[in-house]
Parts: sequence; C-alpha cells; structure tokens
Amino acid sequence: MSWLNYTHLRCLWATVREGSVSAASRALHVSQPTVSAHLKSLEQAVGEPLLERSRGGVSLTDRGRIVYRYAEEIFRLSAELEGAARGNQTMMAPRLRIGVADVVPKVVAHRVLTPALGVANAPQLVCYEGKPPELLLRLARGDLDAVIADVPVDPQIPVDAFNHLLGETTLSILGPPALADAAKGAFPEALDGAPFLLPVRSSVLRRELDRWFGAQGVHPMIRGEFEDFALLKVFASDGLGYFGVPTVIEDEAIATCGAEVVARVEDVRERFYLITLERRVRHAALEAVVHAARNTLFT
Repeated sequence: MSWLNYTHLRCLWATVREGSVSAASRALHVSQPTVSAHLKSLEQAVGEPLLERSRGGVSLTDRGRIVYRYAEEIFRLSAELEGAARGNQTMMAPRLRIGVADVVPKVVAHRVLTPALGVANAPQLVCYEGKPPELLLRLARGDLDAVIADVPVDPQIPVDAFNHLLGETTLSILGPPALADAAKGAFPEALDGAPFLLPVRSSVLRRELDRWFGAQGVHPMIRGEFEDFALLKVFASDGLGYFGVPTVIEDEAIATCGAEVVARVEDVRERFYLITLERRVRHAALEAVVHAARNTLFT
C-alpha cells in the first residue's frame, strides 16, 4: 500500500458500523456515490476487496477486518489527541470488545473476563449484551473481538468462527432455607409439585433441566420463567421457590439470595465458550481469559 487516506478509512468505518453504504452516507452527510468512490479507492490502495455486499448489508473480508481494526484504533487515538489538545485528556488503552450472550449469568461473564484486565498493557474492556446470532454477526463485521456464549456457533448462521471451550460446570439446586431443609432428606422427590423458578424454555439450560425433571419423574410447580438470570435471582431472593445456578457461581447466589444448596446435579451441565474469528487465540488478554477459565475457574 503506497498511501492511506483518512477519509477513505472513515468511509469504511462508517459503512461497517452503519451496515450499508447508504446509511454511512447519511451518517457522514455526503452522497452515496462519494462513499462508494472512497471505498473503491481504499480497496485499490490495499489491493484486494475489503467488503462483501449482500441484500442483508455488508460484511468485512479477512483483510477488511484487519484494516477496520486499524481504522478504529486510528479514530480512537484521534479522539484522544483532540481531548489532549483541549486540555481534558483521558488516557485510553486499546479496546477489547466482547459480546456476552444475554443468557450467560453476569457473574460468570465477570469471572471469565477479569483475567483480561490483569495482563501487561491491559486493554480497555468494552462489553455488549445480546442474542448469540446478533453478536456473531457483529463479530463477523469486525464490531467485536470475541463472543462469550453458552452454546457453540450454530452451523446455520453464516459466520466463519471458531469455538474455544472455556469449561463446563454442574448445576446446583438452591432454595430458601425452609424449602432447602425439606428437600435435603428427600431429593429429588421433594421437587415434585414444589415451587421452582426457571430459565425460559428456549434456553439450553432449561432444556437440560426439563430433560432431567423427566428422567427423575418430578414435575415442579413453575412460579416464573426468566430470560435474564439476574432478574431470576431477584425473585429468588424473595424466597419464591427453588432455582438452579451453575455450580461455579453458587457461592455468589447463596450470598445474594439468602439461599442454601439442596444438591448438585451431575447430570445437568452448562458449558461456556469463547468464540473468535481465529482458529487459535492470539490476543494476549483473550489468551489469559482462556487459560484462567480452563485452569482455575472451571476445574
């Protein structure tokens, strides 16, 4: 590449963030042909395509992802320079953008990601929450560096990504003290007809729990179904019924919900994955995440 134009990079950056050339033209207050011309000039300078266009919008090629990440860093430094020139500089480390599937308990995400902040030249952690398909598409566009989910990449989603298993955990059944005491001597029979707070039916954990209930011949009375684990815990803290949590975070659930462990179910397991566009994790902070999860957290 013999030269690089700031305006060309801005057009690429805006097109990816906005999802299309037309949307980028509106955001940049220039005509659509102008944006297209700048993109074409940038691709000619690089020597290969940076974007793939489809009816659903645009996505980055492999080379496009590299250029886009540099563009993001350039604009971040530009904002930092502007702040410094105005006397209100805020030091900003390079960003590590993580998508967290909304079904992953916040405590699990926190414990998984904390090692990323302990490496040398630790990045600024930026977390986004959403549905796995949405997060994977953002990963493919270059908006995210990695995704944390409780399921591997769905083969039907057109994203060429790789699953890195962080670990797996058994399920702990907890309940308010009165219910817990009643169940400890007659588990799992005591769950039959007993009040239970559950994840929504579309979740992996719910499917696993329903399978286990059926195998045990118990039919709990469902008091509530929740998509957000944090909301489930709020209701659990009112003592409304039994509930299940990944054993790896049962200590936090006991402390925040005032609950007691009834039993740990070996037959119900929840897995967590780091999903990236690279077959091998090379980012130092993500390497720390994978290493800590496999050797400390999920052991």
